[in-house]
Amino acid sequence: MALSAVLRLGTLRFSARTLVAAGLQGQRRLYHEAVHDHFNNPRNVGMLDKTAAGVGTALVGKASCGDVIKLQVAVKDGIIQDAKFKTFGCGSAIASSSLATEMIIGQHVDEAFKITNKDISSHLKLPPVKIHCSVLAEEAIQAAIGDWRKKHEAVSASA
Repeated sequence: MALSAVLRLGTLRFSARTLVAAGLQGQRRLYHEAVHDHFNNPRNVGMLDKTAAGVGTALVGKASCGDVIKLQVAVKDGIIQDAKFKTFGCGSAIASSSLATEMIIGQHVDEAFKITNKDISSHLKLPPVKIHCSVLAEEAIQAAIGDWRKKHEAVSASA
């Protein structure tokens, strides 16, 4: 490949000369097979009815990297029956969202609320530069459960 060749990384374009100057030529970021699996075969993609009383919705994002996660949980008798997500972002953000839904389905909301970014990142073996993706997934879980709790309390109070 000639020095003037252009490499395409996401939506950014870098010339080989720029990579050499930055000391990045020949470096590759390798991801664990779990990231590849959840990115290539994401689980639980979609939406739930956000107006339903048993559904909690979260929308979290990180402006500095452009990742946005919408996570929804359907809860019955305190157990998360279903979870759906839509993520705009990098492969690690998509993989973190997909894994998060798998981790919380079937869990009591109190247990699911305790899932941390370390639980997600350790399973995916995310590199340090991508830990923020697992942090977003943790925040999405907590916000979706928080939204469900608000709805649940309002329904309980009116009954």
